[in-house]
Amino acid sequence: MTTESGRALIDVDELAELLRAGADLVLLDVRWQVGKPPLYQDYLAAHIPGSRWCDLDVDLADPPGSAGRHPLPDPARLQQAVRRWGIGPRSRVVAYDADIGMAAARAWWVLRWAGLPRVQVLDGGLAAWLAAGQPVQAAVPEVTPGDAVVRPGSLPVLTAADAMALASRGRLIDVRAAERFRGEQEPIDPVAGHIPGALNLPTTGNVDDAGRFLPPEALRQRFAELVTGPDEADITVDMADTSADESVTTDAEHPVGVYCGSGVTAAHAALALHEAGLPAVLYPGSWSEWITDPARPVATGP
Repeated sequence: MTTESGRALIDVDELAELLRAGADLVLLDVRWQVGKPPLYQDYLAAHIPGSRWCDLDVDLADPPGSAGRHPLPDPARLQQAVRRWGIGPRSRVVAYDADIGMAAARAWWVLRWAGLPRVQVLDGGLAAWLAAGQPVQAAVPEVTPGDAVVRPGSLPVLTAADAMALASRGRLIDVRAAERFRGEQEPIDPVAGHIPGALNLPTTGNVDDAGRFLPPEALRQRFAELVTGPDEADITVDMADTSADESVTTDAEHPVGVYCGSGVTAAHAALALHEAGLPAVLYPGSWSEWITDPARPVATGP
């Protein structure tokens, strides 16, 4: 479970109450925009009291390469960041950003992959916090280093072969914008299109107009076409992690695979599926890794 309640989200009122009560929390400010310089100056100008700065491109990913634009972070370097943020083995972590939660969801997913289960995302992010009249500060907090131990592979991941296997069963979701999925536009990666057999459910559909996640029932309905599962009782997919090369046999719940351009917005979809009570497995390399091998097929159109 993500926390004792199992919820991956926390709302403004609950977070504010925890802060007033002096709860032992580690807040991560993960403001980020794809292709833009770090938003550290925004953090310095105003952040939720006690927040530590988290740079998605540096702390939550390795440099771009054959594994995609946002490969999983080197565990040793991630552990340095985790301890710099003051995280211990039982710390409760809350991540937020200034968007609809995409960057914060990347932190939520990466930290759970690293073996830290008590992580949540502030629903609605900084905008919801400010809209509720909650305080911010400019002062950077003094942090006592933590002693958490990173255990990579605590969540399974999909390889390119795994993603193709799930796509062939109609159980792989591409969460990019529809025009990118169809191959009509590709503003970031050098090849347009999608993994053959993938279904397109843009991650922006997981939230309402205020940028808050839809209720669990609405999210379940959104993913309904994917949750009935195929006829066979079990599916075996080689959902590899970075610590071992082994197969994971799923039960009748049948996991859904998610991918995007580089593994950031796919984490948002994984969080939405988690809130809906549905198992999901992320393909970290996503489209930006898929297209590094010209032998992998590319589909366009709906």
